[in-house]
Amino acid sequence: MSGVAWAPVPTLAEARAYCERLARSHYENFTVVSAFFPKARRQDMYNVYAYCRYSDDLGDEELGQGDRHAALEAWRGEVRRLYEGGGGVGAGADAGAVRHPILVALRETIDRYAIPAAPFEDLITAFQMDQRRPRWETFDDLRHYCRHSADPVGRLVLHVFEEARPETFALSDQTCTGLQLANFWQDVKVDLEKGRVYIPQEDLRRFEYTEKDLAAGVVDDRWRALMGFEVERARGFFREGLKLLPLVRRELRVDLELFSRGGLSILDAIERGGYDVFRRRPSLGKPRKAWLVLRALVKLKLGL
Repeated sequence: MSGVAWAPVPTLAEARAYCERLARSHYENFTVVSAFFPKARRQDMYNVYAYCRYSDDLGDEELGQGDRHAALEAWRGEVRRLYEGGGGVGAGADAGAVRHPILVALRETIDRYAIPAAPFEDLITAFQMDQRRPRWETFDDLRHYCRHSADPVGRLVLHVFEEARPETFALSDQTCTGLQLANFWQDVKVDLEKGRVYIPQEDLRRFEYTEKDLAAGVVDDRWRALMGFEVERARGFFREGLKLLPLVRRELRVDLELFSRGGLSILDAIERGGYDVFRRRPSLGKPRKAWLVLRALVKLKLGL
């Protein structure tokens, strides 16, 4: 990762291709830009996902903390330049204002759907939070983080599918926070190796489980009670978020169903494994993914 500098300025075709390659090169529980998305919107989704992925990678670089923070701040400056003079909504086509292929491609997506700058900047803020805060005292603190790290992604998707409304935002936020929490509980060990603990400190104290226990990978009644609590909390967000499905166009429902049910399945896998996320990372196998896809398609076909 070389930061935000890029030369020469890529053509639009080159920028689009760069975003598509980046979007296709990262593993997720489900492909972010799936075959169920209409072709007319796929490039815009590639552009949005590439931005999210690149921003995340920029924050996770193996650099010093100050360098990562500075790189993210420089990236924020490029986003602001895009909106202020490089082809943001109503800004015209100043091709010299931004040079990175993601932003060159993203310009047309922003213009097409009148996407505001806030969700893009919120994501940068979240990755900067990761540099400053390796621990979270309360769940309210963690929820504030999720509002920046996860919820903006759903809002961007809603913009691309022209479903951006207060009621859809509110329910999408529930699903996105659920996904973020499921990922936290799935990756407790991975995050710990990075020096990060996303389990709220108040919850550790409540269940009398210490960070020393966490570092040792202790799986006992305290841990199972703690993780059972966190898993059920995450399920509550997914249950609320599923109310979004009947409010959006059919072409978006399959993917929303997959992400929600996929997140719930990860939580189920954590539970089935006795909450031992230290020795084996819970994940979805191909048969389970295939079943979830089939279920979502049947529901769409039946209009459920």
